Amino acid sequence: MEGLSIVVVLMIVLVVTVFKGVRIVPQGYKHIVQRLGKYHCTLTPGLNYIIPYVDSVADRLTTKDIVLDIASQEVITRDNAVIVANAIAYINIISPEKAVYGVEDFVMAIEKLIQTSLRSIIGEMSLDDVLSSREHIKTKLKNSISDDIADWGITLKTVEIQDINPSDTMQASMEEQGAAERERRAAVTRAEGLKQAAVLEAEGRLEASRRDAEAKILLAEANSKAIESISSAIKDKELPATFLLGEKYIEAMRQLAESGNAKTVVLPSDLLQAVRGILGKG
Repeated sequence: MEGLSIVVVLMIVLVVTVFKGVRIVPQGYKHIVQRLGKYHCTLTPGLNYIIPYVDSVADRLTTKDIVLDIASQEVITRDNAVIVANAIAYINIISPEKAVYGVEDFVMAIEKLIQTSLRSIIGEMSLDDVLSSREHIKTKLKNSISDDIADWGITLKTVEIQDINPSDTMQASMEEQGAAERERRAAVTRAEGLKQAAVLEAEGRLEASRRDAEAKILLAEANSKAIESISSAIKDKELPATFLLGEKYIEAMRQLAESGNAKTVVLPSDLLQAVRGILGKG
């Protein structure tokens, strides 16, 4: 019975030893092997053998692209505007041993590095440039961290800026500023309209005055020519002149009589003598 027990124990030890010595690595992963606490080798996908009780698998890393969602953070621009920015990064582990032994936690390290670099880049730009230059920020961000993470055996495939938005307080300020600017433009537009209307009105009055003056000049010239023509026609003849003036006198009396304010109209008894008096020949 003792011999059977020993055989059973030896068989169990043998199975455990074989189990510890055989390692199957799945596709898309690599295993870091330590020998007596020191890095020994990296196991690739497939069937691998290690020395039981001497070698041990210290870490298992994926060789697939890793997506890092960089948390949102408040960033101050060069013109002291506060914005909220976040990003997303795609990395790939090229040298697993460097990623394990080069940094304590490469995921956290890369996230903090991206956040720090993003703050530094945006801090050198104005708000308008930040909101309109995502590609520029992306390029500078990628260039600034690629060399750093390369020392950890990691390559940065790409980094994208997900959101760049003003903070809630900044958005409220921008809305107030926009409303004030729109009100200012409306006031300027109204003032320009009133100014233009006043100018047009003044120009209209000026033009009307000019034309009225020209009309009076033309009328005066016409009257002058008419008087000259009449004077030339009647010369020293009293009767035609008397007739013309008498006709005008009678017409004036008729208009006066038709006026609503006229109560009494007095006509001279000697109309002919009155006309002659007008001619200065009394």
